[in-house]
Amino acid sequence: MDGKTAIARILKAERTEYLFCFPDNPIIDVCAAHDIRPIIGRTERVVINMADGYSRVSSGKRIGVAAMQHGPGVENAFAGVAQAYGDNSPILILPGTYERRALGIPPNFQAIHNYRSVTKWVAQVPFADRIPQLMRRAFTLLRSGRPGPVMLEIPVDVMDEPLDGEPDYRPFKVSRPHGDPRDVKEALNVLLAAKSPVIVAGQGVLYAEAWDELREFAELVGVPVMTTLNGKGAFPEDHPLALGAGGRTRPKTVDHFLTRADVIFGIGTSFTRSAYIVPIPPGKTLVQITINEDDVNKDYPVSYGVIGDAKAVLSQLITLARTRLEGPRPSDHVQAEIRAVKTEFLRAWMPRLTSDETPISPYRVIWELMRNLDRRRTVITHDAGNPRDQMVPFYETLIPHGYIGWGKTTQLGTGLGLVMGAKLARPDLLAVNVMGDAAFGMVGMDFETAVRARIPILTVILNNNLMGGYDKYLPVSTAKFGARYLSGNFAKVGEGLGGYTERVEKPEELAPAIRRAVAEVETGRPALLEVMTREEAVFPAG
Repeated sequence: MDGKTAIARILKAERTEYLFCFPDNPIIDVCAAHDIRPIIGRTERVVINMADGYSRVSSGKRIGVAAMQHGPGVENAFAGVAQAYGDNSPILILPGTYERRALGIPPNFQAIHNYRSVTKWVAQVPFADRIPQLMRRAFTLLRSGRPGPVMLEIPVDVMDEPLDGEPDYRPFKVSRPHGDPRDVKEALNVLLAAKSPVIVAGQGVLYAEAWDELREFAELVGVPVMTTLNGKGAFPEDHPLALGAGGRTRPKTVDHFLTRADVIFGIGTSFTRSAYIVPIPPGKTLVQITINEDDVNKDYPVSYGVIGDAKAVLSQLITLARTRLEGPRPSDHVQAEIRAVKTEFLRAWMPRLTSDETPISPYRVIWELMRNLDRRRTVITHDAGNPRDQMVPFYETLIPHGYIGWGKTTQLGTGLGLVMGAKLARPDLLAVNVMGDAAFGMVGMDFETAVRARIPILTVILNNNLMGGYDKYLPVSTAKFGARYLSGNFAKVGEGLGGYTERVEKPEELAPAIRRAVAEVETGRPALLEVMTREEAVFPAG
């Protein structure tokens, strides 16, 4: 066999279902011959986003794989890979590159020199007989330690180079490293001795599939739980101990309890400082449980660290706590305080959430989505900017992977590809992305990919005909030249691309339009709702 056939057989051994790709790569056709379905996107960036969403909703157990041609193909993919790297998403990227005799000759682009800063590991395959070894290394890194994108750059002549016999390849068996028992005991002692502790659950809980253990542990020790933006969904947000997600905007419960906390107990979180994550107030004692030692003392001073898999360490903590406690610690007073703060918060925001004004309030859109979607059968994601900031505090997520939170870097338009990949990973769930008109302008043609590839998703566009919030950045440009204003009828665009579409202009039309769109999606047809909204200032909602 040749190199590209060896790659296809290895991907098949790794249970690869889809190859997200555009427009050409020698492995695409040979993968199709091995019953790995090619999903051809419109742009390389969205192709990467689809692989990203597939991996996230699979908890990294099934890896999204993307391929593109050498030169302009892999050059165009950079933004998507950077987003996956910023959010620690495990995807495998297999770009072609020029034949070996042409490498190192300008202007020929080589990914190995340009992608090191946005991948966990990048390597070039020098000979076809190295393919099994390097693919084994790639999947080992994808499934071990800190998640992140991995890239293997393959010269086109290596893909055609022959190998002798079947590739010597066996999938890597994932291990779940436990924490040092002394560190686990010390961490639990600190938590139990705290007066007002808060658990911060990150994306690592989702990748470890540790949501049941997290819930059991929180109920056992009686401690409230907030999630990070990327960890949203790791703890059910209708739970009496749930505080919500600590994004740039967040429920009042997050700020209330985070400010009063003496101990912050992080599980599966990197404790990263970011403009899109609630900052941890100074003077707190931090405990951090993470799979990656690079996370410890990165941005905040950590007093107690446990290196290990979130699921394994939570199991250790539960076992130890049971020996220390006679039963679940009473938490009635904490639950009552959460209810009171939450009630006050919603009361203050209800006029926006239920506003009958036109143009429609974006908060009314989120409220109607909450009321008209079956959130136990839905995966939803925001896009960058105002859609993220308006959704995170108010859309309560009830199931693991019911929400794809992202944004340590914020590539506008990422949500469309993420939700297509999510739908392919979980065809049993309704898949919804909420984006602004600026985001649709970046990637909107890939709605046709959903139509053509039979990926039934619901896209909701919040169209206020401008770049929200940019009045403070472009005051002169806007006043003189209208720089931040946009235009377009995107319902007509979606109709032209083959989907079911509606344009909604009145608040009372929202609920029935959502229900009609969901009904169309359930028949297998992608749907697009363009909702004409007004600009509303975004505040740190807490």
